[in-house]
Amino acid sequence: MEPLRWIANRVEAQRGHLFAWVPVALAVGIGTYFALPWEPGLPVYAGCAALVGGLGWLAARLGPRLSPFLLVPALVLAGLCLAGLRAHLVAGPVLDFRYYGAVEGRIVEIDRSASDAPRLTLDRVVLERTAPHRTPARVRVSLHGAQGYIVPVPGLRVMTTAHLAPPSGPTEPGGFDFRRMAWFDRLGAVGYTRTPVLAVAPAAEGIAGVRLHRLRMAISTAVQAALPGEAGAFAAAITTGDRSGMGRGTLEALRASNLAHLLAISGLHMGLLAGFVFAALRFGMAAVPKLSLTWPIKKIAAFFALCAAFFYYLLSGGNVATERAMIMIAVMLIAVMLDRRAITLRAVAIAAILVLSFRPETLTEPGFQMSFAATTALVAVFGALRDREGWTVPRWARPILAVVVSSAVAGAATAPVAAAHFNRIADYGLIANLAAVPLMGTIVMPAAVLAALLWPAGLSHLALAIMRPAIEWILGVAHWVSGLDGAITPVVAPGPWVLPILGLGLLWLILWQGRGRLAGLAPAALAIALWAQAKRPPVLVSDTGGLVGLMTETGRALSKPRGEGFVALSWLENDGDAADQAGAFARPGLAAGRFDLDGRSVVHITGRGATERVAESCRTASLVITSVEAGADTGAAGPCILVDEAKLRETGSLAVFPEADRLRFVGAKTGARRLWSQ
Repeated sequence: MEPLRWIANRVEAQRGHLFAWVPVALAVGIGTYFALPWEPGLPVYAGCAALVGGLGWLAARLGPRLSPFLLVPALVLAGLCLAGLRAHLVAGPVLDFRYYGAVEGRIVEIDRSASDAPRLTLDRVVLERTAPHRTPARVRVSLHGAQGYIVPVPGLRVMTTAHLAPPSGPTEPGGFDFRRMAWFDRLGAVGYTRTPVLAVAPAAEGIAGVRLHRLRMAISTAVQAALPGEAGAFAAAITTGDRSGMGRGTLEALRASNLAHLLAISGLHMGLLAGFVFAALRFGMAAVPKLSLTWPIKKIAAFFALCAAFFYYLLSGGNVATERAMIMIAVMLIAVMLDRRAITLRAVAIAAILVLSFRPETLTEPGFQMSFAATTALVAVFGALRDREGWTVPRWARPILAVVVSSAVAGAATAPVAAAHFNRIADYGLIANLAAVPLMGTIVMPAAVLAALLWPAGLSHLALAIMRPAIEWILGVAHWVSGLDGAITPVVAPGPWVLPILGLGLLWLILWQGRGRLAGLAPAALAIALWAQAKRPPVLVSDTGGLVGLMTETGRALSKPRGEGFVALSWLENDGDAADQAGAFARPGLAAGRFDLDGRSVVHITGRGATERVAESCRTASLVITSVEAGADTGAAGPCILVDEAKLRETGSLAVFPEADRLRFVGAKTGARRLWSQ
């Protein structure tokens, strides 16, 4: 009993600091749900709900000393139930075949694809020769070819002729699962069209989304007219979320210099805007003695800053990242109005609880992980500096120190997440952020607020002119840093447990009080060691069988220089390989589609006459991979293992591992019995 008493005493010593662990426990339950290889049934959820209630009742009866030991498992089970409930609430039909024909629906979102093509998300969908119960709730269509017959706006009902397919699975076992993301977005099909989109019915004028979109596009057009070129496109992106004017080269330079976050309307922009409005209003009212002495000017400033942030959220399109930022800003400003300290770990915990409760699926997204990692680390570091006794900084140096510390801390906190998800580290990102972020806070965002105030008087161009030099500086920094030798270091993809272990270790280091927090260094070190030992599959096969990648001494060699480019790029990025598809094809190892795998002969067959060549190759090869359906009796011509189109439909993309006496195959669909993968 002595060890249990010791643990109870240590936990009781944390009283007053335990609330910050609530979202951590919820996140463990949500992560457990997504890690399960099977979909829990109603009995599992009923049992979990009963345990949550029972543990909560026992915690209330046993008192505060023992309640944490019961509430933590209750919160973990609650997180699992929340994720399962959300997955069932968003359930909808998913297209189970390739479709070509008429598509009709109402526009609910307009954005751009990875290839920079305009893209429409439609709801209230009607598909030709498809029963309503099999028709997806939403489809997403990229627009190629000649368009321009209509100006797409949310609410407009349109039709076209399109190619549609089910959302694709992972490009490799354990890789990013687009099907899961599409499931929670209620996307049942994705595709493209080369036929002009035609309007079927006008958008209802009373729909708020239509009015906001028109206002957003009007502001974007006016800003780009007042500021031609990339500076205007950048200004339009940070004020309205419209990136259509940004060139591909500039976007890549911003990513390579770790400045892409300046373009995405998220916590930085919402914080800068709300902070500027709050400070301006508070100082303005403080200058009027009658107001400052008789009115709660701090609370009034907080209220109007919250209103400004909410309008900015609506104007930006209200995506998930902006939604997270809006929740965090709202929690902090409401704390100011309630005479509570605004920037605390408790405020961050409340924001995380709200986000995880309403959108538990965001836990798996890099945006959630990076935003809360940066915010938690910043609050912890600045809180420690604020409470440090005997250490002061001259007033004139505080803004400089704040920029340096915030850039360094936020960069360090988000670097592992960015490296794990995007397989790259921007080596000079700190330099770029130190050179660019101060101008965002002191010139660009205040000028954006001033432009909005001057808009009714037709004088917004004056504020935009102030904004131009700062934006040009930021873009210049991005191009300069991205052009430096070694600006980007490719990183191999970690295993599935690396980020969770690393995150829990670092959270323990931040949230636990006292010297015991140093115990968090152990799991963090373990995660880094596991990442350093990450091994990539020797052979990867795409889910079509048309692309094969073989790991060689010079990197992964690919079987073709073009086609299935997204899959090829994903494999190379996960390898931590900076080569492009053509460069990987030029590597030795896959000559004429035949290679050796640990003493076994492997043949990859595509193109014309593939079916006939399979039988012949099976006589001499150990493994034959083909992009055609070879037939059930083909393997009778020899002792080979056959992986054809029919097999890949069952397994999805494949990883092949040679072992002592056999080949081990791991399929992306192997054991996956989830709602989004059935």
